[in-house]
Amino acid sequence: MQKKPAIAALSSMRSARHNAPPVPVVARLSANENPLGASPKAMAAVQDAITNMHRYADPNTMQLRAALATQLGVTPDMVLCANGSDELILLTALVYLNPGDEVVMANGTFISYYIRTQLMDAVQKRIPLINGAHDLDAMADAITANTKMVLICNPNNPTGVTNGAAEMQRFLARVPDSVLVVVDEAYIEYATRSDFPDMIAEIRNGRKNILVLRTFAKIYGLAGLRLGYAVADPDMLDYISRARPVFDVNCLAMVAGVAALTDTEHVTASQLHANQSRAYFQHELSALGLTPFASETNFIAVPIGGEGSDAQIVRAMAERGIAINGLGAWGLPGIIRISFGTPAENALCISVLREVLQQRQ
Repeated sequence: MQKKPAIAALSSMRSARHNAPPVPVVARLSANENPLGASPKAMAAVQDAITNMHRYADPNTMQLRAALATQLGVTPDMVLCANGSDELILLTALVYLNPGDEVVMANGTFISYYIRTQLMDAVQKRIPLINGAHDLDAMADAITANTKMVLICNPNNPTGVTNGAAEMQRFLARVPDSVLVVVDEAYIEYATRSDFPDMIAEIRNGRKNILVLRTFAKIYGLAGLRLGYAVADPDMLDYISRARPVFDVNCLAMVAGVAALTDTEHVTASQLHANQSRAYFQHELSALGLTPFASETNFIAVPIGGEGSDAQIVRAMAERGIAINGLGAWGLPGIIRISFGTPAENALCISVLREVLQQRQ
């Protein structure tokens, strides 16, 4: 059977990625997971809902959308829930991109953007980061009559750096109404800057070409349940939802999401832990002679050497039971990303990294 060239060119998702590590993983600091675990209120809600697992979930996620709408100050028809925000990236690419359409994005951002737009055989215009942040002026310069979409990750994964409100407003003023601006705010709850852009306010005020993506995977600790949501103009979400599977959000994820939204204690504790871990890594990495990016997330990225050095460091750390990420495939060769773990895991990571760097000299 004939394969689509754009899909055949993608890397397999079924092979070496899941090979067994050389030694058991002692600290998994590679997936930006919440080391405090899931929201306790969400776990209790899941326990109560287990007896209904034989029932199909509400395909319209009405209760969850209503809860999100109340929290965000929008109407339920301005919210679309899905099987993780990554499904929303896939669906958005599917319904808006044709082969040859241009998509503007950063070089050094969430790897799913590369995969999903390549899936549609779109033309990627990758703009280099500035100190780990999106160069929004250069991204605006890159928009042409063939541009259909701009992808912005704020805070940016994998660097953790943010863009502020003023530069975002300057960017939006230059974007034609015909271009869809997708703003991925998966890590917004960790952001610390006082001038973080309020993109949902833009949607409330009538902007129809902005799609904001968020997730329950990070601050709420529900990564394994796969739950994300989009906020946008109702007509846009109605159009996107036509391509989604009918039952994409499962029944346990729905009740967990509703409960997690009420768990302010868990959110506050997770933010405090991230702030403390960030300060620890910034201090310790600097003491090792490294210069980490100014992260505002639950992970930190740091240049480690020349091209290929990130893969070498990741391999050496894995041999000692510490899982971290190398960012060469993300467009950032020579940079590693470390997710925040428990205090003990963080200290172990620094100790092992110090050993690995000393042996490399």
